[in-house]
Amino acid sequence: MATPLNDAELEALLSDLESDRAERKQTWSGDAPEKSRQAVCAFANDLPGHGKPGVLFVGARDDGTPSGIDITDRLLLTLADLRSDGKTVPPPTLFVEKRVLRGAPMAVVIVLPSDSPPVRYEGRIWVRTGPRRDKANAQDERILNERRRFRDQPFDTHPIAGCPLAELSRSVFENEYLPRAVANDVLEANARSYEERLASTGMVASVDDPTPTVVGVLTLGKTPRTWVPCAYIQFLRIRGVEWGDPVADEQEIDGSLEQMLRRLDDKMRATLATAVDFTSGSTVEERRSAYPLVALQQLARNAVMHRTYEHTNAPVRVYWFDDRIEISNPGGPFGTVTQTNFGRPGFADYRNPSIAGVLKTLGFAQRFGFGIADARKALAENGNPDLEYQVEPNTVLATLRRVP
Repeated sequence: MATPLNDAELEALLSDLESDRAERKQTWSGDAPEKSRQAVCAFANDLPGHGKPGVLFVGARDDGTPSGIDITDRLLLTLADLRSDGKTVPPPTLFVEKRVLRGAPMAVVIVLPSDSPPVRYEGRIWVRTGPRRDKANAQDERILNERRRFRDQPFDTHPIAGCPLAELSRSVFENEYLPRAVANDVLEANARSYEERLASTGMVASVDDPTPTVVGVLTLGKTPRTWVPCAYIQFLRIRGVEWGDPVADEQEIDGSLEQMLRRLDDKMRATLATAVDFTSGSTVEERRSAYPLVALQQLARNAVMHRTYEHTNAPVRVYWFDDRIEISNPGGPFGTVTQTNFGRPGFADYRNPSIAGVLKTLGFAQRFGFGIADARKALAENGNPDLEYQVEPNTVLATLRRVP
């Protein structure tokens, strides 16, 4: 996809010192990375409602003149990581390029307005009014939340018709979820109503319409499967290597996102056996896990994060054979991810950006876009064969082979 701004448009923004669509950084040192992330978040939120991209210029002084820094590939990769480092959710859509402006090279980060505001950097919502960047106040959040209602929202932000506010556990929200959300200032949160805090975190449609959303029910729901029937994991331990072999253990694992993933972790730990290798002619006993737990966790969490929750009753499936583990989820490639580039570094998109944000807050995802790479690394270090993927339009199947 081509970048949405040409050189003339970029130079006009570079020169407009009062614009709320431009931020300039002379170098990439000191507090520049932190303030740049805040700027990217603010551009994605587009509080003024321009509907146009915001631009971060690295290598430009405050007056728009070039600072003459070296624009290296390493710098460009660092800037590209602003999208997928897990600190900004939902992940913003941005382009990173080296461009020659005013006769000198600069790094340019072009940020598109989000279709699902508010966007948060480390839990805080940043906005711009003129050249000033600041944290959003309650009214700013209300505007962004209301704007989200009238856009083509991801399904995980949709309100669930007929679901009462009482379905959400207030104690879990206030005592467990909010304290873990880095972005929430406790005093600010306590100064707002319960409904305002729910709307701010996307758990209900809005303050005026406190209907629980899909992500709200999955995060705080007392009975999530009542409202989202497909929200469970089917676990099978099959004694054998073929479909139809005896099933030794079967469980439907459900509950909130946190409960479901913690229960699955417990089940995988209990099932995970160790292989014992007595080396020939040696009294040394070497114990090695049949599978690295971290790889199983990454792939299972990826399946829960990226599956489709819309128009299906199919669960995520974890089928544990004697020679392999198959993890499958309904919902094929999404957005910029295709059957061709699936699993390749640098290709990531989010069918459920709000669910991704919740998993980040709960500690199940440290950084976005690296789950498959981390799983492959763990498998290689443990001596397992490489991860196998079968990618279909409506399903994704990951196969892990046992240590030989």
